[in-house]
Amino acid sequence: MPRATTAPKRKSRAKSAPTDSVPTWADDTELVGLVFDLEPTATASLYSQYTIALHAWFLEQVRQVDPDLSAYLHDGQSEKPFNISALEGQLLPSGKQLKLVANQIYRWHINALSQRVASFLKQWLTNLPTVIDLRGASLQIKQVSIAHPPTTYAQLLRSLTQQSVVDLSFVSPTSFRRKGHHFPLPVPENLFHSYLRRWNDFSQQPVEQEIFLEWIDESLIIHQHRLESMKVAAGKQGSVTGFTGAISLGLSRTALANTEFTQLFYALVRLAPYCGTGHKTTFGLGQTRSGWLEQKPATTAQLLTNMLAERIEELTEIFTAQRKRQGGERTDKIATTWAIVLARREHGDSLKAIASDLQMPLLTVKTSRGDKRAKVLAV
Repeated sequence: MPRATTAPKRKSRAKSAPTDSVPTWADDTELVGLVFDLEPTATASLYSQYTIALHAWFLEQVRQVDPDLSAYLHDGQSEKPFNISALEGQLLPSGKQLKLVANQIYRWHINALSQRVASFLKQWLTNLPTVIDLRGASLQIKQVSIAHPPTTYAQLLRSLTQQSVVDLSFVSPTSFRRKGHHFPLPVPENLFHSYLRRWNDFSQQPVEQEIFLEWIDESLIIHQHRLESMKVAAGKQGSVTGFTGAISLGLSRTALANTEFTQLFYALVRLAPYCGTGHKTTFGLGQTRSGWLEQKPATTAQLLTNMLAERIEELTEIFTAQRKRQGGERTDKIATTWAIVLARREHGDSLKAIASDLQMPLLTVKTSRGDKRAKVLAV
């Protein structure tokens, strides 16, 4: 169990967040989930793809402490050993943007999936900055708590708790990549392929993927589900069709004869809240919780985000058709970039913010073909 202590401040940074106690954990911890209570310093506008800025802000915090780790988290080709959530709280529509309300508390989750990231978080918490700056929208860090207790992969595997039925809730849009497209359904093989990839990358106890997933396909039963799909603009490339909701899972009686895979199944279920589900989890998608959580109706802010995603998809189809004689992956990428630039400009985002999120020179965004097409489509 975590214990709260008052950790000394490091002298290398001028200010730290005003928390009275700092969560801490053992040095061998590999998995831990944190939740931040944040309060806007003033009512402020927030662009709808702000999770990109949260992602960038976190990596900049890592860079200041461990530049090599930051580079790995940004550029590494393996599974990412962390994920973040979007802001949970009262996000109001303001034209085509979102509005943070002063004196309201917003919650933000960060989860570590490796010992190196867990060690960074432990060190970082002793000297947190006072605010998170999201392009002019500032949120004070009021408190940091442990959302998912510190543990290790070996401890997940050794746990003796095995329920006949387990529930998982997907609290942010969740999607998989399948044959080059988004696949917004929690098919058992896709779910556990998602969890096993992280397990095999970070647990140091890899499992033969194909054999285990064949066992999952034959053994897993979905007893109940309540799901809803929606489009979201996520990450730096285009829109994603994902699902939210909850499912109840169990194993067939014959499956229980394979004690090794049964043990791994329950370990992966316990891993899910830490690692999230599906792809783009480092941009807020796929946030997963244990238990059956009643789904809340879509807020106006969520519908606004959905509108942006649908507009990006619509424009991508138009631009792809205009370039169809060229074809290929490059055409798809260029068309998507044009669509993002134009859709976000329509939603009131600044060229500077778009250039930063897409990691493109500002001049390139200003003179992009997508910008020129804005005049054509507006006629």
